[in-house]
Amino acid sequence: MHELPVALSVNGRDYQDIVEPRVTLADFLRENCGLTGTHLGCEHGACGACTVLLDGQAVRSCLVFAVQVDGQEVTTVEGIAGSDGELSPVQSALKECHGLQCGFCTPGFVTSITALLRDNPSPTDEEIREGLSGNFCRCTGYQGIVNAVHRVCEAGSNDAELDPAGLQ
Repeated sequence: MHELPVALSVNGRDYQDIVEPRVTLADFLRENCGLTGTHLGCEHGACGACTVLLDGQAVRSCLVFAVQVDGQEVTTVEGIAGSDGELSPVQSALKECHGLQCGFCTPGFVTSITALLRDNPSPTDEEIREGLSGNFCRCTGYQGIVNAVHRVCEAGSNDAELDPAGLQ
């Protein structure tokens, strides 16, 4: 099969490789970049576990081919945590509010919540539920996740903390 070059920035680090056109962004991140925080669930874009930020927009990385993102910036859950290993405000709130259990869906929720709060720093319950409607969790029942979003808002986290990659 014909392979194509791809060059992108992931969490502020440049990556270049030659890939088959059918390689998804999720597979590229996991296999070529060694970033396994992006999880693959349904591989149909329905569960949200593979959500990453592509040039600041939350996207399902299982639905995007790596060659489509040539020259763009990707932020994964690893890029949302602080460079010193500190949890981001979203990650801390999910922990404090018991918004995670098995953890499989957590990376997708962290990236989706980060994008949601960057665009709407004070969402209502309805806006939170709508904003996260593409992320499925089979363990928590969602209330802890909604509470975590409110906790971040109440804590008054600054924009830099919710936008670690400088995507604004």
